[in-house]
Amino acid sequence: MQKRQPKNTTKQRFTQDRPLRVVELFAGVGGFRLGLENCKTKKKFKYKVVWSNQWEPATKKQHASEVYINRFESENHSNEDIAQVKTSNIPDHDLLVGGFPCQDYSVARVLSHAAGIVGKKGVLWWQIHRILKEKGSRAPSCLMLENVDRLLKSPVSQRGRDFAIMLASLNDLGYVVEWRVINAADYGMPQRRRRIFILGYKKNTSIYQKIAGLKNPSDWIKNHGTAAKAFPIKESLDSKSFKIDGGFAEISENFNKNGGQTTPFKNAGIVINRNVTTLETKPNYRGKHLVLGDITLDENDVSKEFFIEKKDLPQWQYLKGAKKEERSGQNGFKFFYNEGSMVFPDPLDKPSRTIITGEGGPTPSRFKHVIKTASGKLRRLTPLELERLCMFPEDHTAGQPDIKRAFFMGNALVVGVIEKLGEALAQKINEA
Repeated sequence: MQKRQPKNTTKQRFTQDRPLRVVELFAGVGGFRLGLENCKTKKKFKYKVVWSNQWEPATKKQHASEVYINRFESENHSNEDIAQVKTSNIPDHDLLVGGFPCQDYSVARVLSHAAGIVGKKGVLWWQIHRILKEKGSRAPSCLMLENVDRLLKSPVSQRGRDFAIMLASLNDLGYVVEWRVINAADYGMPQRRRRIFILGYKKNTSIYQKIAGLKNPSDWIKNHGTAAKAFPIKESLDSKSFKIDGGFAEISENFNKNGGQTTPFKNAGIVINRNVTTLETKPNYRGKHLVLGDITLDENDVSKEFFIEKKDLPQWQYLKGAKKEERSGQNGFKFFYNEGSMVFPDPLDKPSRTIITGEGGPTPSRFKHVIKTASGKLRRLTPLELERLCMFPEDHTAGQPDIKRAFFMGNALVVGVIEKLGEALAQKINEA
């Protein structure tokens, strides 16, 4: 008699001998991997990345993939366009993670061979969908995905449409999904970086059954869920429920068509069988808060190229300052351009602003960080300091050009957020 194979379910106990297998897509320089491997979990629970993929289109040199390989070695790492990777070449796994690029998630009624789904810009979200669908019964039990929070209200013409398509597609693949917008600084981390985190649990898991058995789904959002355990919230009464109806093309064409500038999605929610419960949350945190000054180097340890020269200071002040200027468009139409001032230099007693991909290089910029040293000099942040703001190991990206190192951190997530979510997910799995 043939021995029955175990189901892909979180009812299994994961340990050092049977770690939870992770696939990391759109891996960048490994933020998800670092966070999960840093988790402090009970019962010798361990996350193990069994396959990863990082591919930067339209560039010959794959800088981020080079960093990933330098830090984690090349075994089971793919540096090729994920659209060209066969699902059969991706190992079976328990948890799929990734910070997928934010593009256009609309769908069309064409391409029958793709089940009617096509992203207008070769959208990478549909590669996640493809992998989950083609894995079928061997699809991962859990998902942990990340994106910018504007996903909740894009596009401008149909606020929330893109997110509705994603939620409906995951539900149709058999996942219940919770989401939370988390600002790392609200929970003591040194950077104000607001991102949406999406967690999914497949039907054959005990976590799914726990959620399905709740009389009020909002209890999972407020008290029992993975995000709630990792990042406690204050109770909110501003809740809303609705259903996402129709096929993907119908959702793309009609969702919130007359909603104006308002999205139906709040900053937290859960969806099961396309029934959405969503509410606005506020952080509930009383611990230590790290600030920009906590991570900065002594000025004597900073290379001179990071200091602002006197001749460049007026341009920095102009770019950081308020503006009301008459300008002309390409057609000769004149208009007034208004822009408020920014704090300059950046305060050291508060968490930093969000790092952007253009943070590197000496060229004056409105959005780059500038701090004042103890001696009164002004300087930009170094790559090591940017890594600290994202809670990466020091010099994790060393060996790459400084501009690229800054770019990596502008693209990265805050590792501490993944640590907390990973610890809470491990707890949920071991409770199941």
